[in-house]
Amino acid sequence: MKLVIVESPAKAKTINKYLGKDYEVLASFGHIRDLPSKDGSVLPDDDFAMSWEIDAGSKKHVAEIARAVKEADEIILASDPDREGEAIAWHVLDVLREKKAIKDKPVSRVVFNAITKSAITEAMKHPRAIDEDLVDAYLARRALDYLVGFTLSPILWRKLPGSRSAGRVQSVSLRLVCDREAEIERFKPQEYWSIIANLEKSGKVFPARLYAVDGNKTDKLDIGNGDEAAAIKAAIDRGAFRVTGVEKKPTRRNPYAPFTTSSLQQDASSRLGFSPSRTMQAAQRLYEAGVITYMRTDGVQMAPEAIEQARRSIEKEFGTAYLPPTPRLYQSKAKNAQEAHEAIRPTDMFRHPDASRDLEADQQKLYGLIWRRTLASQMRAAEIERTTADIAVENAGREIALRAVGSVVTFPGFLALYGVEAREDRQDDAEDEDSRELPALAEGDRPALKSCDIEQHFTQPPPRYTEASLIKKMEELGIGRPSTYAATITVLQDRNYVRLEKRALVPEDRGRIVTAFLESFFARYVEYGFTASLEEQLDLISDGKLEWKDVLRDFWRQFHHQVEEIKDLRVSEVLDALNDLLKDHIFPEKPDGSDPRACPSCGTGQLSLKIGKFGAFIGCSNYPECRHTMQLSDAATGATAEASGDGVLGTDPDSGEQIFLKSGRFGPYVQLGEGSEPKRSSLPKGWTPASLTLEKALELLSLPRLVGLHPETGQPITAGIGRYGPFVLHDGKYANLSDVEEVFTVGLNRAVDLIAAKAAGGGRRTATPAAIKSFEHADGAITVRDGRYGPYVNQGKVNATLPKTTKPEDVTIEQALELLAERAGATKKPARKTATKATGKTTAAKTASKSKAAPAEKAATAKKPAAKKPAAKKAPAKSTPTSKAKSVEA
Repeated sequence: MKLVIVESPAKAKTINKYLGKDYEVLASFGHIRDLPSKDGSVLPDDDFAMSWEIDAGSKKHVAEIARAVKEADEIILASDPDREGEAIAWHVLDVLREKKAIKDKPVSRVVFNAITKSAITEAMKHPRAIDEDLVDAYLARRALDYLVGFTLSPILWRKLPGSRSAGRVQSVSLRLVCDREAEIERFKPQEYWSIIANLEKSGKVFPARLYAVDGNKTDKLDIGNGDEAAAIKAAIDRGAFRVTGVEKKPTRRNPYAPFTTSSLQQDASSRLGFSPSRTMQAAQRLYEAGVITYMRTDGVQMAPEAIEQARRSIEKEFGTAYLPPTPRLYQSKAKNAQEAHEAIRPTDMFRHPDASRDLEADQQKLYGLIWRRTLASQMRAAEIERTTADIAVENAGREIALRAVGSVVTFPGFLALYGVEAREDRQDDAEDEDSRELPALAEGDRPALKSCDIEQHFTQPPPRYTEASLIKKMEELGIGRPSTYAATITVLQDRNYVRLEKRALVPEDRGRIVTAFLESFFARYVEYGFTASLEEQLDLISDGKLEWKDVLRDFWRQFHHQVEEIKDLRVSEVLDALNDLLKDHIFPEKPDGSDPRACPSCGTGQLSLKIGKFGAFIGCSNYPECRHTMQLSDAATGATAEASGDGVLGTDPDSGEQIFLKSGRFGPYVQLGEGSEPKRSSLPKGWTPASLTLEKALELLSLPRLVGLHPETGQPITAGIGRYGPFVLHDGKYANLSDVEEVFTVGLNRAVDLIAAKAAGGGRRTATPAAIKSFEHADGAITVRDGRYGPYVNQGKVNATLPKTTKPEDVTIEQALELLAERAGATKKPARKTATKATGKTTAAKTASKSKAAPAEKAATAKKPAAKKPAAKKAPAKSTPTSKAKSVEA
C-alpha cells in the first residue's frame, strides 16, 4: 500500500477519487509544526539554530500519519508545488524520521499544478527528492520573519504601549498606506474649468472639448477660473463651426494575460467586490475540487496542451474567425524560474460557467472570471477605428479650436467574450471617453451648436489604497510573495493598524505612530527597496545561487547593531521624533495662523504626544497643573477645546452644576459637575464631540431612563446603554435595542414586545443558534454559528470566535480546525514535562547537522533537522505564520 500525504482534507478527498485501492491519502492539515511564539526559537549565536514545535492541533494528525506510515510500503509527499508546499513536505518527513516511523521505506516527492486525474497520474510517474533549495528559502524567510517580529515587537511594547507588533513585510505594507494618507493630507486642491461644446450633425449630438485658444493648446488645468471659462464660452456661443480635419486611425486592443495570484485578487475586488482573503478561499476550494490550476503563482504562461484546449473551446463557442493564426504566448514576470508555475486557469476549458451549478456562489462567480480571462487571452485582438475631428470656431472674436474623439469597434475579437458594451475587459472603472461613436464627419462640414457647458472642478488627491490596489503596488515594488498578500493585509486589520472604510484602507492613529517610529529609528528596514532586495535574495536561495545562512548573517549583523543602539533610547526622545514626523497630522495648521501646539486650556503649555498604558494621546506639557488631554483623532481633525478637551457645554437646569465635555484615554465623555465622584457617561458609538449639544449630554447623563411599568408585573422597565449596546431591562432580563437613538424614544409597548420576544427565545439559556455552515469530521461535526457575541465555530464543547475580518459563510474546514485547535490549546492545562538539558555545543551541533537520505529514488532528501527544545506550555495551532500572536509575517 502506498501512502500519499497532502496538506488539506479537501485535496485528499479529490485525489483519493483518482488513485486506486493501492493508495491511501491523508492530510497534514497545513504545517504540522512551526517556531514557538517565544524567545529563543531562532538562535543567531548558534548559527541560527531553529527550534520547531508541533502545535496542539497537529499532534493528532501526526500520530495518524505515523500509524499509517508503519503499515505502508511507500510514502509519497504530494503537498502544493511552491515554497510553502515544499516546506510542509520537509516538516512531515523530518518528524516521521524523528519518530523512527519510516525506517528503510522509500520516500518520494511529487508535484502537480492541477488536481485532475491526468495531472496526478503523470506526477506519479516522475517522483523526485525534496528540493533542498526551496526548503532553504523557506527556512531563511521564516527565520527573517521571526527575528524581525520578535526583536522589534518588544521594543514597540516598551516605547509605544498599545502597539501590537512589527514585521518584515507587514510594516512596509503599513508604511505604504500611511504614506498615501500623508500625501492626501498635504494635498492642495487646484481649481480648473472644463469647456464642452455639444454639436449636432445629421440629427446626432456629440461633444467636442476645448482643444486650443489663441493658437496655444490647452491642457486640463489651463483654464483656472470662472471668468476665463465664461469668456471662452461667450466666444463659442457667438461663433460658427467648421470641421477642419478628420483622421480615422485603426487600432487594436489585445487581451490581457491569464490570471496570476495578484491580478486575480485585483480583478475579483473590482468586478465582484471580493476581499483578497475571500478570493483566495474560493480559489482554494476550486483548486482542491480540481476545477482550476494552482492558485498561488506569479507566472502567466500556460501549458501547450492547455493552450490547445483553449483554442478548441474558442472555436466551438465563437468560430475560427476569433482565433489568432498562432497561439498567444505571454512572458512571465517571475524572477525565479523554479516558482514560475502556470497561470491560474480552468482544468477543463470546455466547462462553461453557466454549466457549473454544482459550485458554491462565490466559487461560481470566481470561476466565471477565471474562465473568461483564460479564453480571452487566446482570442484575436479587438479591432477599433478611432476617429478624431478638429473643429474651428469661426467669427468668435478669438482663435478657438475644438476636438471631438470617438471610436467604433469594427471587429470585437476577445471583447465578444465579455460583451462589447460591458467593457468588462478593462482593469479600471474610469469612463472611456473615446468609446462613443461620432456621426459621419468630413472636412468642411458645419455642425450646429446645441449648447456650451462650462463646469468647475478641483484636482483630487490620490485615492486611498484599496486591498486590490495595495496588492498591485506591493507586486510592483517586489514586496512579499503571491501567497502572502492577502494574509499581510488581514494582519494589518487584525492589529487595528488600518481599517476598511468603503473598500478603502484607512490607517489608524496606532498604525501611523508605529510607522513613524520605525521610519525614525529603523528607516532601513521599512524601505521599499530594502524589503524588495530581501525577496530577491530569497528567490536566489530557492534557485540555488545563494547560501541561506549567509543572507541571515548579513541581515542580523546590521539589524542587531541597530537594535542595540535604539533599545536604550529614552521615551522622551521617541516622542520628540514622533511629534516632528507627525506634526502635519496631529498638529495641523490653524486657519487663524495661531500656534497649533498651544494648549487650549492653560494657554501657556505646549501640546505633545504622550504615551499611556493604553496607547498614545495628546497632553499638555504643564501636567499635572494642567490636565488637558485629547485623542489623536480629535487633534488631527482640528477639534476645538469645547469639542474635545475640557469644554463646558452648559448648566444642568436641575442641579445648577456645569456639564463638561472631556476627552480621556478611552474616548470622549460628558461629566456632571466637578465633585469627588461626578456622574459620567461615554459618548456612544456614532456620536462625535463636534456634534454634541447640551440637550444630548443631558439625555446621556439621565440614563438609565424609566420607560414605564410593565402592565403584567407592575415592575419598572428601563432603557440604557451597556457594554453590548443599547438595551431595555425588566426584572433582571435584558433585550437589545436596534440603535442608540431608540434608548431615548422607545415607548412602553415596544419595550414590552422586545422583552416578550427575548423571553420566548429562552432568556439566558437561549437555544443554540442555527448553523450557518457545517462540516463532517472524524472527531465530530463542526458548525459555524452566529452567537450573541459574534460568529464562532463549534465542535463538541469547544467554541472558537472567528476573526472579525472573516465572514461566517467564507470559513473553510481548515480554518475551522485551526481556530478550534488554537482555542483548545489555549484552555488546556499543559502536562508537566521533563527534558534532558544539552550543552550549547551539542545543541548547536544537532541543529546544524543535515541528515541525508538514501539514494534519491528511494527516499527524499531530509533537510537540516533543527535542535529539539522542550515544547512550550501553550502552542497555538498553526498553518501559516500569520496566526502567531507575535510573529506577524506570512
